[in-house]
Amino acid sequence: MAAKGDKPLIFHVGSQVLYTQAHILGAEYIGPSSSPEGVERLRKRAESLPRTQSIVLYCGCCPWSKSPNVTPAYNELRRMGFKKLKVLYIPNDFGTDWADKGYPVTKGQ
Repeated sequence: MAAKGDKPLIFHVGSQVLYTQAHILGAEYIGPSSSPEGVERLRKRAESLPRTQSIVLYCGCCPWSKSPNVTPAYNELRRMGFKKLKVLYIPNDFGTDWADKGYPVTKGQ
């Protein structure tokens, strides 16, 4: 359990287009982790973080069962020794399961 005030980092591991259209307030754009370049960007962003850092990953590009980005990102962070990892379950897509439900979003870079 996170200590009081210990906010997790939120990493968007999907496409730039989706991130620009709408993303979770405070989320950092990492990029698609379905590519070696995306995994490398994630690795570089995370390498200096304490391994006790809470991190939430999400993509939202497509139905959960077809997401090409969440599993590679999760596996890489676990391999790096991060223990406080969560993946946001988005059953269909970010628009339907987050934005359309009125959860806070922001747009742009």
